[in-house]
Amino acid sequence: MVAQSWKKSAAPGRSCRLVLVGLPPAAAITPAAARKTAHDAYLYVYPMVENYFSIYAWAIDENGGQYKGPMNQVNNVARVFGPEDTGVVTPNSDTPYSYLIIDLRAEPIMVTLPSIEKDRYYSLQLVDLYSHNVDYLGTRREGNEGGNFLIAGPNWDGKVPKGIKRVVRIETELMFSQFRTQLKGADDLPNVIRIQKGYKAQPLSAFLGQQAPAVAPAIEWPPITRDQIVPEAFRYANFLLQFAPVIADESEMRAKFEEIGIKAGGIWPPQGLDDETLGAIMAGQADALADIDASVAKTTSSLDLFGTRQDLAGRTLARAVAARMGLYGNTAVEALYPAFPADSDGKPLDTGSNKYTITFAADQFPPVDAFWSLTMYDGKTRYLVANPIHRYLLNSPMLPDFVRNGDGTVTFYISHESPGQKLEPNWLPGPDGAAWLVMRLYMPHPEALNGKWTPPQIVRVK
Repeated sequence: MVAQSWKKSAAPGRSCRLVLVGLPPAAAITPAAARKTAHDAYLYVYPMVENYFSIYAWAIDENGGQYKGPMNQVNNVARVFGPEDTGVVTPNSDTPYSYLIIDLRAEPIMVTLPSIEKDRYYSLQLVDLYSHNVDYLGTRREGNEGGNFLIAGPNWDGKVPKGIKRVVRIETELMFSQFRTQLKGADDLPNVIRIQKGYKAQPLSAFLGQQAPAVAPAIEWPPITRDQIVPEAFRYANFLLQFAPVIADESEMRAKFEEIGIKAGGIWPPQGLDDETLGAIMAGQADALADIDASVAKTTSSLDLFGTRQDLAGRTLARAVAARMGLYGNTAVEALYPAFPADSDGKPLDTGSNKYTITFAADQFPPVDAFWSLTMYDGKTRYLVANPIHRYLLNSPMLPDFVRNGDGTVTFYISHESPGQKLEPNWLPGPDGAAWLVMRLYMPHPEALNGKWTPPQIVRVK
């Protein structure tokens, strides 16, 4: 196996290139200890690599099919996502996205949100490189009045200017953020586009009309594909950890990871690592992946999967499961995601072989202040499913169009083939094979968070 890594090599303010470098031989460690450390390290870094995959696809790879625009500017997508959007797993198809992927090394970024009507949901989700939901701007936190907000990195200690509603501190030098703007129907898209045009981002110096500080060293971004994320996670992690200063509470853990070569700027695998220890590390990685996938298979809610560093302290498995199921999921108070990996009999969903229904009582639709939806994904890829009517979800804005049963209940039909023209308004098309269903409750009521309200089950038609 060829040892390689990417490491910054430049004086401050000069162009930075990434070169292959070597490391001293890894510290002596038993194979058993190496396996355990690799397991823990994989849970820790896997979400970072999933994060980088999306950052690379959307803001760096200009020749890729998923590219949205450069870093440090708002890049709007004036449509909802479909099957062709593969830059992240389980994307929503409710809210047109606007992306703001930020490099905070040189200076903070000023974000401006426009004032919008009170009955529309919008938000900016701020995610650090680890994948923590650091904070939110928008409807739930500030209302819909808009304003200026300062996003600052770990090394900034400047003076906060006047006219700023709030400062958000990010612990990593690179970060991901995305706007979600509620779409109330196909004819509402022009209104969403108008709001998107009001999202602005600019360096603090530009906002103040001052001279910009020295430009941060250029980064030679290592290419990444979906197939590389799992097997090469440690190699990408060593690149990414350069932009993630060690947090005091994690210094001991990060030092432990360095014993097997997981360190900022380090090569992977490290030079001097014997075959037995390397095999143990690979086994530890496999152990971690097995733990992640086992948890994914039985996870039915996002309630405790997404949040701040404090929310997820010591829960690296939860953070990894969240990245595997649906990176960039919201913290539960912002949006809750009940998931349906299986039907009411406990069998995995397969719309290629079965037909299913889910029925809501007339007064038991998901309790929310914003809106709710039920979205279909391919059970293997977690991407949206192509279908003849180009429908990827059923949601609350569609309520007037649903066919109601005689008792006022509403039944959704989940299948690969249409249930017939009469029932087609209630049809959620599935793949010809394994399926995965996710419900979204934006700004859920307390009863959804405390378990007093639960979604109905998916029932296989026998």
